[in-house]
Amino acid sequence: MPYFVYILECSDSTLYTGITTDVQKRLHEHNNTQKGAKYTKIRRPVKLLHVEELEDRSSASKREYAIKKLKREEKLALINT
Repeated sequence: MPYFVYILECSDSTLYTGITTDVQKRLHEHNNTQKGAKYTKIRRPVKLLHVEELEDRSSASKREYAIKKLKREEKLALINT
């Protein structure tokens, strides 16, 4: 089952990175339910900016960690490629 790493832009212009198996469902959760991350709940609405597909949870978690270590400018460059 593929996993996806995604980057959201929050209403305060901050960036949030996460992983999921269903991007649209997760985006809905971030914007509309209590299942969204605590970070995004107070920064709604969020907007999907970037998605990468990976083959498994382990690969997705490693990629998420790598993206989270990037500086904001580097994340924006990734989004714009």
